Amino acid sequence: MPFGNICPHYMVLTTASPFGTMVSVQFFTIRLSMSDNAIVSKLQTARNKILEQLSQVIVGQTEVIDELLISVFSQGHCLLEGVPGLAKTLMVSTLARSLDLRFSRIQFTPDLMPADITGIDIIEENRDTGSRAYRFLEGPLFANVILADEINRTPPKTQSALLEAMQEHRVTVGRNRHALPEPFFVLATQNPIEQEGTYPLPEAQQDRFMFKVFVKYPSFDEEFEIVRKTTSLETSDIQPVLTAAEILELQKIVRQVPTSDHVTRYALALVRQTRVDQKAGIPDIVRQYVAWGAGPRAVQYLVLGGKARALLHGRSHVICEDIQALAKPVLRHRLVMSFLAESEGFTADTLIEKLLEETPTKEDELFRDPRFQSLFAA
Repeated sequence: MPFGNICPHYMVLTTASPFGTMVSVQFFTIRLSMSDNAIVSKLQTARNKILEQLSQVIVGQTEVIDELLISVFSQGHCLLEGVPGLAKTLMVSTLARSLDLRFSRIQFTPDLMPADITGIDIIEENRDTGSRAYRFLEGPLFANVILADEINRTPPKTQSALLEAMQEHRVTVGRNRHALPEPFFVLATQNPIEQEGTYPLPEAQQDRFMFKVFVKYPSFDEEFEIVRKTTSLETSDIQPVLTAAEILELQKIVRQVPTSDHVTRYALALVRQTRVDQKAGIPDIVRQYVAWGAGPRAVQYLVLGGKARALLHGRSHVICEDIQALAKPVLRHRLVMSFLAESEGFTADTLIEKLLEETPTKEDELFRDPRFQSLFAA
């Protein structure tokens, strides 16, 4: 349904009677202001303009770019994983230029220290009075878009320096807390094929990322265009299409998008099925292949990302299709697979596909299924 002045919604009411439980549906509308409609229209226009700007440099990867934009408008962070040479770094830096944001690249190395990225207190002497005082020297984290390049090449103590910044948008040095500029995004990259000299991200660190996006090889036609562009004198002129203030305003609009209780329950059903410690309602395939399931942050990001995706697709409400489209990037890095799964090559993406197939999208089917009734009652 296209985004208009009136957004239809419905509410399901259940009442007890001598004849059993009676179900009624009441429809109501939420009237949206013209200013909000203009902003949403601007978001859709901005998406097309961003894609147009990125197409000057990046060939293909439309799905990856869309997921990056959803994370930006949802105030989330994104972890990009792909083999070398797929323009992960170039994609992030070009996105920052098209959004007119301050960009900072941090090359993570084994000898990188936490103070190298957060900043440090230095002693500064006043030449006139001769007095000395501490002054905080900001690190590269003090920017809007942070490219954490090859984040798994630095030790855990430096990786953990990002935890406070990613969650609370601030850093603590000594006894002082320093707020980071808004908006603030961490877009990290890692190489999946080379594991020597790397430090895998701990689960707590991975959980801070809204999405884990796989950057895949281009198609034949896309690679042909890549070779043509990069071996000629063709140049690009990236123009900013959104300012920092406009992005902050759009982030507020995303959170105002209504979500029905059914869609929220559908997202909960997907996530709660991955928790092996649940006593009832868990599929056998989860008990067999999953060592640890996803936490509440997964549901939050599914719903929040669904809101952003709905707006980008011209809808004023979230549907189950939005949740399904984001299930893999939200859940794949939050599932700890068992040794049996790894030995048999059973990946998190395969499990997510199985769960999507077995979870009904229709509300009545979801409620009537005894397995989900026990799952919701837990």
